Amino acid sequence: MLKYTKIMVMVVGILICPRLTAQELLTPEAAVKQVLDSNLGIKIARNTEVIAENDASILNSGYLPTVTGLAGGSIDRQNTEGTLADGNTRSANGAETRRYNASINVNYTLFDGLGRMYEYKALKERAGLSELQTRETIETTILQLFSVYYEVARLEENVTNLNKALTISKDRLTRAQYQVEYGQNTGLDLLNAKVDVNTDSINLLNANQLLKNTRRDLNLILNKELSTEFSVDTAVTFVPDLKMQDIYKNAKENNVNMLQLKKNLSINMLAVKSGYSNFLPTIGLTGTYGWNESNNNSPLAFLVQNTSSGVTGGINLTWNLFDGGRSVNTVRNAKIAYENIELQQRQTEMQVDRDIQNAWETYKNSLFVYEAQQENVAVTSDNFVRTEERYRLGQATSLEFRQAQVNYLNSLIAKNQAKYTAKLAELQLLQVSGQLLNTAF
Repeated sequence: MLKYTKIMVMVVGILICPRLTAQELLTPEAAVKQVLDSNLGIKIARNTEVIAENDASILNSGYLPTVTGLAGGSIDRQNTEGTLADGNTRSANGAETRRYNASINVNYTLFDGLGRMYEYKALKERAGLSELQTRETIETTILQLFSVYYEVARLEENVTNLNKALTISKDRLTRAQYQVEYGQNTGLDLLNAKVDVNTDSINLLNANQLLKNTRRDLNLILNKELSTEFSVDTAVTFVPDLKMQDIYKNAKENNVNMLQLKKNLSINMLAVKSGYSNFLPTIGLTGTYGWNESNNNSPLAFLVQNTSSGVTGGINLTWNLFDGGRSVNTVRNAKIAYENIELQQRQTEMQVDRDIQNAWETYKNSLFVYEAQQENVAVTSDNFVRTEERYRLGQATSLEFRQAQVNYLNSLIAKNQAKYTAKLAELQLLQVSGQLLNTAF
């Protein structure tokens, strides 16, 4: 029976291994590339950026003239009667008059109080702001990506460790069965071994289910089929020589929230200047080329057909001397809005300083915990190896062996958790400093 069981385990292993190795290995670099190409949130942000760029083009600036074409026609039928100079009377029933006209009109604003110039500059600034908003979306999505990516990596490592733990527990169960069969042990050790095998099987089953669910979460972020199978790279490389002063310096220059506020300051200052343009006159040019034709078959008409065409040009000046105070109110509100952005900038600077300090301490603490957990793994591994040897020699009880096994397994799981927690803390620190997109993943 034991021989048959071992053969079945080998066969199942042969069947499972090709499926595992055939899975696609999703590296961090490939994951970032896929999310940049396929993530729907990033696509929406980029489309919004394109709209802002279109709005900032010369076609939306007001600097180009407007050209309109007009055409029309009418038919007029009248019954008419008239007395001529010699006293004769003439009449016409259904006298028809046809009129046709067409024209091309050109209007161009020469000067509008500089409002057009400031509005155009504001559109350019808004395009830059939209670009920063797209960058913020990308940074947020990448952090979300890696929070799920490293959770998949952690669960994959946990599944591997739980598989090993289950194998060890099954070997222990087999050993206990042998000992009972040959009268070397009581049934208590056998029962404990069965309970431990069931416990490890349940833990492995739950870990596998959680891994499948988390893979679906990652496929959702990558905009892939939810059923796509893959494995991830569990190796983690930390950025070397991160320094607090460099983080502060980079944050002042590259933090995306700070840069957005600077853009908003520029936009609001241009709004103030644009408001003053309402107090100045507007000067414009107009030009028209027109054609008119009239046909009249009435015997009383002096002209049967009349055709005219020509060019008309002009210049106009409009000066809104008083608009009920709306322009004054617009300038006042624009100044207050600018002051609010300044206050937000100071508030954000304080928040960024806080975020940097929090992220830095979290990062350093996470690295320390990871190093400590690595030492724990070394200690519990050595203890497990020694306990296993003593157990095989009959010098350790099954409970001592199980406790050493559980301690070793828990230390491996804690080390994996600490490793990925430290890496995510590093990525959050880089994001606050504005260097996340400049980092090799």
